[in-house]
Amino acid sequence: MKTQNSCKWWKKTVVYQIYPKSFKDSNGDGIGDINGMIDRLDYLKDLGIGAVWLSPVCRSPQDDNGYDISDYQDIDPMFGTMEDMKRLIEEAGKRGIRIILDLVLNHTSDEHPWFKEAVKGKDNPYHDYYVWRDGEEGCPPNEMRACFGGSAWQWVPELGQYYFHQFSVKQPDLNWDNPKVREEIIRMINWWMDQGVGGFRLDVIDQIAKEPDLEITGNGPMLHAYIRELSRNTFQKGDLITVGEAWGANTENARVYSSPDGSEFSMVFQFEHSGLDQQPGKAKWDLAPLDFVKLKKVLAKWQTSLHEKGWNSLFWNNHDLPRIVSRWGNDGEYRVESAKMLATILYGMQGTPYLYQGEELAMTNVRFDISEYRDIEIMNMYRERLEMGFEKEEIMESIYAKGRDNARTPMQWDDTEHAGFTSGTPWLKVNPNYTEINAKKQINDQDSVFSYYKSLIRLRKTYDIFVEGDFRLLYEEDADIFAYVRSFGSQKILVAANFHGGTAAFKMPEEMGEKGRVLIGNYKNREDGILRPYEAFMILMDGE
Repeated sequence: MKTQNSCKWWKKTVVYQIYPKSFKDSNGDGIGDINGMIDRLDYLKDLGIGAVWLSPVCRSPQDDNGYDISDYQDIDPMFGTMEDMKRLIEEAGKRGIRIILDLVLNHTSDEHPWFKEAVKGKDNPYHDYYVWRDGEEGCPPNEMRACFGGSAWQWVPELGQYYFHQFSVKQPDLNWDNPKVREEIIRMINWWMDQGVGGFRLDVIDQIAKEPDLEITGNGPMLHAYIRELSRNTFQKGDLITVGEAWGANTENARVYSSPDGSEFSMVFQFEHSGLDQQPGKAKWDLAPLDFVKLKKVLAKWQTSLHEKGWNSLFWNNHDLPRIVSRWGNDGEYRVESAKMLATILYGMQGTPYLYQGEELAMTNVRFDISEYRDIEIMNMYRERLEMGFEKEEIMESIYAKGRDNARTPMQWDDTEHAGFTSGTPWLKVNPNYTEINAKKQINDQDSVFSYYKSLIRLRKTYDIFVEGDFRLLYEEDADIFAYVRSFGSQKILVAANFHGGTAAFKMPEEMGEKGRVLIGNYKNREDGILRPYEAFMILMDGE
């Protein structure tokens, strides 16, 4: 009972995200690099990874940790060279791992040659590669704000114009309405495809068709036309995985983005579930308890809405989000159990799972002094909120909970100095708990979080039901239990989990019958009628 889509390799694989600065340093300068990645490919192969998504490694002034690209067709020297990159692609390929490149196509660095030309004059052919508006100093075209704080408009006195930037002032937005910009991007992507990359993650791609005069950033009117043109001239020429970052995605436009006809992307990253622990209508820093019942319903909606009409990406973590075991699990007494529980819930669903570096070890959030953070978003927010009158303690609690540097502390390889990440001084402080939480300690431990992820990944490769099965949520209104059934032909899989630290009553659904067998669980034995703190398991029933 396989469908035509079963042959898509990315439907059965698990993607591992590497944050290059923090993964593995090979030369002692305190910054992770490409040769460090190559040194750890066997670790990823052992885990069962089929593709690796690299956060940006292209040449960059690093104003926003590489998301400000100054040359799309070169590697930043802090990470290595193009020859290193080619070797990474080759060595990963030998191990059955494809390399996914992170491309930032909404904006460039202000140090990109295009922008350096653009500021030379209004008649320069590159001027229209960016978004400009005439004006007077001190009177920007409108009140739009940049995501990192301040106005979204930057005055250039030599031109008597403002340029538009949705993020840092050093990240001017590209003008996708200019066909020459789109041609340049298509040419560049095809060049990377010729280098052998296995796919692309497209940063804030839903913002490329902005209409700043109307204060529209995401989902502009030309968005899907531009994406289809891009896909037709690039992605569709190869057997690639493509995932667009789309903070404004809903189930309706996600079916367009990830249509089975392949006209746009393989899938998108949507973030509806990621905003459920903040105050409605406010910033991510305005903390609120997680609405657990809503979390279940949101994830279920995405499962049912995209079934046979699109494809989901599955993730708890990435480089922009706090560590999930600290956020929605328990990073103290039940760190191991809750990390396995969160993995069980996610890996039973339909979609392609994304595993962020260190998640397979249940790495945790950090509580640094403000002077020890490095993220531009944290520093800008801290300054702005102090000026607004917030108490320092309240600001720091928000940073401890949601700061992006939680995810960016160096990978914890072993219990030697700096967690085996570097022989030098790390660019960002290592989490002090590395002596207890590290890869060396977990790789050969059959009860470790690492081994549990390894088993989950193997299960997803073994059973087609994970790719093809439909989804039905159970215990919809229950305050503790997350349970659902996947069905495909004669097979059913029950996934059941206690999301919290108490004991919850649980009755097996009758449809699972008596023949089910436990595929995986985070306690050694099941107890009928209850789920213990953070307990989770998968049971397979085959009717044949």
